[in-house]
Amino acid sequence: MTWSRRFRISEHFRGSLWIVPLMGAVLGAIVGLVLTEVDQHLNLPGYFQYSSSTASTVLSAIVGAAAALTGFVVTVTTLIVQMVNGTFSPRYMRLWYRDPVLKATLALLAGTLMLAFSMLRRIEPDFVPNLGVSVAGILMVADLILFLFFFSRCMSRLRPVTVAALVAKAGRAAFEEARRAMERSAVAIGPSVPETQPTRVVRASSPGVIQAIHLEGLVRWARQHDAQLVLAQAVGDFVTTGATLVTVYGGSTGGAERELTGMIALGDERTIQQDPAFAIRIMVDIALMALSPAVNAPTTATQVLGHLGETLRMIGTADLRRRADSSRGEDRPAVIIRAYAWEDYLTLGVTEIRQYGVTGIQVMRALHAMLEELRGEVRPEHGAAVEEELARLDSTLTTQWGDTVDLDRAAVADGQGIGGAGLAQKVSRSPAQDGPEPGRFVSPGGSPG
Repeated sequence: MTWSRRFRISEHFRGSLWIVPLMGAVLGAIVGLVLTEVDQHLNLPGYFQYSSSTASTVLSAIVGAAAALTGFVVTVTTLIVQMVNGTFSPRYMRLWYRDPVLKATLALLAGTLMLAFSMLRRIEPDFVPNLGVSVAGILMVADLILFLFFFSRCMSRLRPVTVAALVAKAGRAAFEEARRAMERSAVAIGPSVPETQPTRVVRASSPGVIQAIHLEGLVRWARQHDAQLVLAQAVGDFVTTGATLVTVYGGSTGGAERELTGMIALGDERTIQQDPAFAIRIMVDIALMALSPAVNAPTTATQVLGHLGETLRMIGTADLRRRADSSRGEDRPAVIIRAYAWEDYLTLGVTEIRQYGVTGIQVMRALHAMLEELRGEVRPEHGAAVEEELARLDSTLTTQWGDTVDLDRAAVADGQGIGGAGLAQKVSRSPAQDGPEPGRFVSPGGSPG
């Protein structure tokens, strides 16, 4: 089985809502059979013994309660799906489907239902599975506790900022894992290709989005065949049938087609696992949804900018330059991949929020504060990109607010949007004595903006 097939199976398992509950139901039935056998050879104390009628009533109630709670969990999940699609971003659903608490709740409820049902059918006038009835009752209590935790968790995750924080955490984890994978392998980022003619061009046999790439496998293959591989597409790109996936330079290429395509996983949609840009895309979508006329919640967009800025800061402070593997005597990378540059991440995270949030003063102030903070923290080679975004922000503010009395307020950097340190600094500052603050406008009338 190829690596890409194993990856797709893993993704299907992690995103499925029925596999884990089914396993719970099967386990509950098996435990029921085991407990019945144990009960036949076990003499429990009197307070753990039940009459046939009492046991039947208790188990019937447990079966009904487990079925009702399962239906309620499914209802809550459906409502969250509808709310996420209309308020946050449909792309967040890939994370929601993987929630371990949701799967554990459904699995425990299904297991309790099957256990209670299997115990119920074994009750006879001369035999009562006392241990099984007690275990079913304990599981029902655990179901109620887990259900309350699940419900509280769902209510908490209905807030857009909480969703943005979860997505940002997943994106940072994906970037860190990708960075470590590159450090472990002889991989370089860049568009440069060898000057020689390629030995073979490997093309996609089916359309799809590149969800993940087995970098270590590609490096191992390149070393075994004394070749250099150049990937034409980046993780997150959609490739059509026949599109170039890998270009091979040098070495022997027998069996290259199947082996190399087996290390590039294609799917129907993007996933965050190796694609931190997708996490930024989701956060931007949440901010844009909040800025839409139907929602009109600029404060939400301002809060999302905090998590977005932290993700951009982490990426902007990482050193992704390749270091030669001196232990192998290598002076060239085994694999050259396409990946987002810092400028791409920054453009993705800032452009649309600036475009659609230009009418919100607090959004502009928070965006200004985020860019100012990034300018002071990212690597020196990324400073020009931040300066360009600040210049674009200045131009946007001049166009939108230049003829209004609020230009001075819209142009202040304030991490809280309105009411933070930026406003306090503006009020306490004397423009006549100190001159305009760095990065602020001077309106046509001469007042600082």
